Amino acid sequence: MLDLTTPDGTGKLRITSVSIENLSSTYHFEGPVEGYGLATGTATLTPYDADESRGAVQGEARVLGNDGTLVKTPIRGTFRRDGTVIEAYFTDSCSNGDMNFVNWTIDLIGRTAEIKYWSLI
Repeated sequence: MLDLTTPDGTGKLRITSVSIENLSSTYHFEGPVEGYGLATGTATLTPYDADESRGAVQGEARVLGNDGTLVKTPIRGTFRRDGTVIEAYFTDSCSNGDMNFVNWTIDLIGRTAEIKYWSLI
């Protein structure tokens, strides 16, 4: 059973830019992730409802390790928004074989994303 009280790693990303479309918003991120290195990525949020409080998230992430290794993963999951905070949940299927359950807490005003991940294998 997955113990969600203690993540296997954390990170703090900053939002570097935002692109707004008619039916979605795309956020671009970068910052360090514990156990991996410097992460860069995108996350497109497509809401399911009129107030844009929940929906799907998808994107891509790349992490450059201190040793020069590159790890990539697709981002596919769901989100919910409460005011200025978005909680996103998804699983990683990393190019190095890692699989993680991931939670991003995105602060839209602070332009940051706190990351927590739990290894699935």
